[in-house]
Amino acid sequence: MKSSTATAPAVRPAPGAIVDPVQVQAQACVRAHAQAQVPATGVPRPRADAVRNRERILRVAREAFVESGSTIPFDEVARRAGIGNATLYRHFPDRATLVHHVVLFTMGRVTASAEASLAEEPDAFAALCRFTHAAADERIGALCPMLADGFDREHPELLAARTALEAAVVTLLTAGQEAGLVRTDIGVGDLMVALSQLSRPLPGTACLDTDRFAHRHLQLFLDGLRAPARSELPGSASTLDDLRQQKTM
Repeated sequence: MKSSTATAPAVRPAPGAIVDPVQVQAQACVRAHAQAQVPATGVPRPRADAVRNRERILRVAREAFVESGSTIPFDEVARRAGIGNATLYRHFPDRATLVHHVVLFTMGRVTASAEASLAEEPDAFAALCRFTHAAADERIGALCPMLADGFDREHPELLAARTALEAAVVTLLTAGQEAGLVRTDIGVGDLMVALSQLSRPLPGTACLDTDRFAHRHLQLFLDGLRAPARSELPGSASTLDDLRQQKTM
């Protein structure tokens, strides 16, 4: 008798198709999150179209959160996604669940981007640049406001996603420093804070071309990370542990 908890097979690309590793990772994350909601009672796993619908909802919700905050009405999220309220509630029964999965979705895509950048770019600095701009496009700067009071920061899924993201970014930055392409007096915390600050839209503004300015400013920041350094930075390099300790103070 087959186990009811068997994982549904992944959809394989057509022969010769170009595979986007970030897209593959995102779909895997969405599929895993969807499957986690299905009890082990023999209920069929989600179909490929259901996984795609779920991913679309997460993308739309993420953009809505960036524009209006995570308190945006569910009705508006459903409208933007082109679905009915009942469909939205079937996937995400409450706001906390939706925010939780938007955070996981974004972290999973940023992690995949870091891994793909290092594997595919000609050198570690080019990989760092590609990752930073891609992370901005994934709206990683919008995650901070979502991690407000009431958000379960210690949820096992979140801890696992955070560990994977941190490992990928540490590997990426270390590769650049060991190759002599990135200055050694900065840490992962410095990179992530700058990325978050420079890519997050100002609240309550309708600034046009925000993405264009974000990428221009990020590139200026990245040029400042090149080795050899042109100046001495005040203070010390910031680690991710430093950031976590500041949040708990």
